[in-house]
Amino acid sequence: MTHRSSGVLLHPTSLPSPFGIGDLGQEAREFVDFLVSAGQSVWQVLPLGPTGYGESPYQSISAFAGHTLLIDPRQLIDERLITWDDLTIDSIDDDGRVDFGRARTFKTRVLDRAHENFKTSAGDQIRNDFTTFTTEAAWWLDDYALFCAIRSKEGDRQWAEWEAELADREPAALQAARAELSEEITAHKFQQFLFFRQWRALRGYATERGVSIFGDLPIFVAYDSADVWARREYFKLDEVGKPRVVAGVPPDYFSETGQLWGNPLYDWERLKTEGFSWWIDRLLWSLSLFDLVRIYHFRGFVACWEIPAGDATAENGKWVDVPGRELFQAVRQSLGDVPIVAENLGVITDEVESLRTELGFPGMRVLQFAFGDDTENDHLPHNYTRDSVAYTGTHDNDTTVGWFANLSEAEREFCLRYLKSSGAEINWDMIRSAVSSVAEMTVIPMQDLLGLGSEARMNTPASESGNWLWRMRTGVLNEDLAERFRAMTSLFGRIGRDEIVTVPRTQ
Repeated sequence: MTHRSSGVLLHPTSLPSPFGIGDLGQEAREFVDFLVSAGQSVWQVLPLGPTGYGESPYQSISAFAGHTLLIDPRQLIDERLITWDDLTIDSIDDDGRVDFGRARTFKTRVLDRAHENFKTSAGDQIRNDFTTFTTEAAWWLDDYALFCAIRSKEGDRQWAEWEAELADREPAALQAARAELSEEITAHKFQQFLFFRQWRALRGYATERGVSIFGDLPIFVAYDSADVWARREYFKLDEVGKPRVVAGVPPDYFSETGQLWGNPLYDWERLKTEGFSWWIDRLLWSLSLFDLVRIYHFRGFVACWEIPAGDATAENGKWVDVPGRELFQAVRQSLGDVPIVAENLGVITDEVESLRTELGFPGMRVLQFAFGDDTENDHLPHNYTRDSVAYTGTHDNDTTVGWFANLSEAEREFCLRYLKSSGAEINWDMIRSAVSSVAEMTVIPMQDLLGLGSEARMNTPASESGNWLWRMRTGVLNEDLAERFRAMTSLFGRIGRDEIVTVPRTQ
């Protein structure tokens, strides 16, 4: 990284739109324009994969596919795949919440219509583009599309509950499924083609304006995913394909009983024997979509918290070593230096920090974790190092306004004294503290720029409902907000430049 930078965290689902969920269309471009006018050079997003249970982007049914609910239907009119008449939809209120159910019903209908029109009347150029995409992405797309087609036929049951021949991927059964479900398989491939076509166009729009896209790559994948179904040998499963152990974290700041994520854990020894090729492919794919990538739960590359499958909480887990150093040595040999940020929050040991600094990956600092009673706290700005990305809060935190309202009296007094704040605009005082720090990059959640309370929280860890719903209202990105953020960004030497931000590296 050649200069100090700053940006905003906003998942595309949280953009305003007429269709119940944010997408990759006009409003996304308007958000890029807002970032430029506010002097920002980074847009951070959460994982873009198709969501499963609970709509969590961290529980995707694929490590490679895109979330088709993010497809902008208006661009399909420009592609002559649908008409304006196909966009009739019952009114969805712009109430600041994503309506996943109605959005899915509407977009499924629209995408089905687009596919029918593609088959009968698409031009040569888009047909050729589709063929190129399916050929180049076949290494993951073929299994994914087959998985989705079978899963739909099976009533969305987990793959382990399918007929044994399909769950076990017996060649004859897969061949029969491909023949029976060929139409559905092609439809899933077509939807992925549309998603990545729109995503790459949006990224190109951002690149032209000097805005980097900062992506998110969770270390784990969901059990009910095309990845686990297609690559059972890479995970710690029993003889019938059920997890023997699952992922999570021990009791911490977020939960007294820990967090039971439930993801299957990798068989790292098997991955190692194959040169970590699956992980190298995964990182290469992510880096083709983003300018820099945050690895979520970097701690898991030193050791994973293994919880016996079937436990109700994460309390009885144990740390099991992971060959992360060898993995990233293989990554570097294959891909060279990669632009990665390490999410190093939670229970972090000296071994984790040693690996992070050895690899040259910047870590994270979160102001909301700073105000206890310890002036040595790493999250206090006077303890930051340059190889850091500083946040007021993350997608797992309450908004800053909501967080401040729930502080203890002692924590609030320390916070106000440290920030020299009256508390009247605690969000802006926190933003100023992050932006003025020595951290090479700062990222501010959109909710904090808007000064929103707990009603705008994106996720509450260890909870199973009410998450991932917040959506920005139309018209809130005004000139006054952009100018205020730009002035602060300029004052502390983070103003956006006409270049794409690269990740800071330890010197």
